[in-house]
Amino acid sequence: MPFLRPRTLIALALLISAVAGSVLYVIRTRPVHVAAVPPPAIARLEWATTPRPVPAVGFAAADGKRSTLASFAPHYVLLNLWATWCAPCVRELPQLSALQSALPGLKVVPVNVGRDNAAQTAAFLKAHGAAKLAVYVDTDAALIRAFDASGLPVSVLVDPKGREIARALGPCDWAAPAAIGYFRRLMAPAARNS
Repeated sequence: MPFLRPRTLIALALLISAVAGSVLYVIRTRPVHVAAVPPPAIARLEWATTPRPVPAVGFAAADGKRSTLASFAPHYVLLNLWATWCAPCVRELPQLSALQSALPGLKVVPVNVGRDNAAQTAAFLKAHGAAKLAVYVDTDAALIRAFDASGLPVSVLVDPKGREIARALGPCDWAAPAAIGYFRRLMAPAARNS
């Protein structure tokens, strides 16, 4: 076999580079947190291509003290923006409560973004099978603006570093066994690294 000429080697190297570059260009980026696609129960949960810091917007706890999502670090947080007048939000409340009970390491932060005060919100949660959820209110809708939420419910998954890594627009079945298992797998590396 005759030796290849330098021009042939250069042409071959350029061809290989072009093919490799094309393959790398068309590969879809995937989030690094969970390789598997969310189960159908939480299919609306869409992973961010690039995690982004969550806004440092305050909301009130039941005792009236102001809080931010940073106060829940270093845990995974599922922020849920809801209102009493939102039927899909109300249907999610017991499911969010069940998710919180099943995974105490996941901080479920349901924030009522309606006009209700903390006492009204606590009574509403109790009446709708979600009394175990913590009471948070945001009567001036600062979280809606900060997270650019155009409808309710909106759920934002925040990683232990305080970054939004996924978001669900609309209701999900948070208490489904597949959803609980999904979050358990997601949180497993964090538990080993703690």
